[in-house]
Amino acid sequence: MQIIDGKQTAQDIYNELHIETQKIIDAGKRPPSLVAVLVGDDPASNYYVRSKEKKAQKIGFSSKTLRLDKNISEQELLEIIKDLNKDSNIDGYIVQLPLPKQIDDQKIIEAIDPNKDIDGFHPLNLGKMIIQQKGFIPATPYGILELINRYNIETEGKKIVIIGRSLIVGRPLSILLSQKRNGGNATVCVAHSRTHNLPNLTKDADIVITALGKPHFLKAEMVKDGVVIIDAGINQIEAPDTKKGYKLVGDVDFEAVSKKASFITPVPGGVGPMTIAMLMKNTLKAYYSNKNKV
Repeated sequence: MQIIDGKQTAQDIYNELHIETQKIIDAGKRPPSLVAVLVGDDPASNYYVRSKEKKAQKIGFSSKTLRLDKNISEQELLEIIKDLNKDSNIDGYIVQLPLPKQIDDQKIIEAIDPNKDIDGFHPLNLGKMIIQQKGFIPATPYGILELINRYNIETEGKKIVIIGRSLIVGRPLSILLSQKRNGGNATVCVAHSRTHNLPNLTKDADIVITALGKPHFLKAEMVKDGVVIIDAGINQIEAPDTKKGYKLVGDVDFEAVSKKASFITPVPGGVGPMTIAMLMKNTLKAYYSNKNKV
């Protein structure tokens, strides 16, 4: 059994991006720029945005966060997005989700310039991904694909079961893995809450990917020997014996399933770190697409 180390892989990507960014700066050009838009003071959102900003700055990117009041109106936020779209010195930006209830998430996503949509959530970028045109791939599926390729995990002709059909992970990933590409050419089944006899599907799968948000959902008896496990779930459970009183676990019963797996991602330290790394990779891609690089 081999652990798929997302933390180290993400660091490798940051090192590669730092080298590339330094070459840009040494050539007398401005560094790639990234902006995060944070509405309200949700602790989890605050943490994620701070992490993104710190990583961007370590790479050498120009990075800042726009912190907005939780009571901002939808129209006010749309005006801010319009300004970000017009600013040629901003290569890419994210609007941290979820947004307060008075704001329609989808309306905001659709207002983002697709050329600056480094989250890859705009319908145009999702459409380009489907037909394999140049665009931005959502960061978590992109990160999973990167792990598969960097660990030389064979996908061609393999049976893959993805548990979870969200637009953020499950559905985009199912398309990427079935396409003619490195890390693709697989036969993919997307399972979800209405799927009957799920264990029959997972026991026949060469690769199982979980993204449903249920702690320890996937048990050892649900998979075969030699299976590849990629756990994109992250769940907080009580742990009275720890300092924080809780711990983070995935959708997979790691201790039991790892004994049968050939490759497996841990939680934390697996897929999670890759999401921010691929967001940074998308930022550099946005920089190269921007005509204003001086």
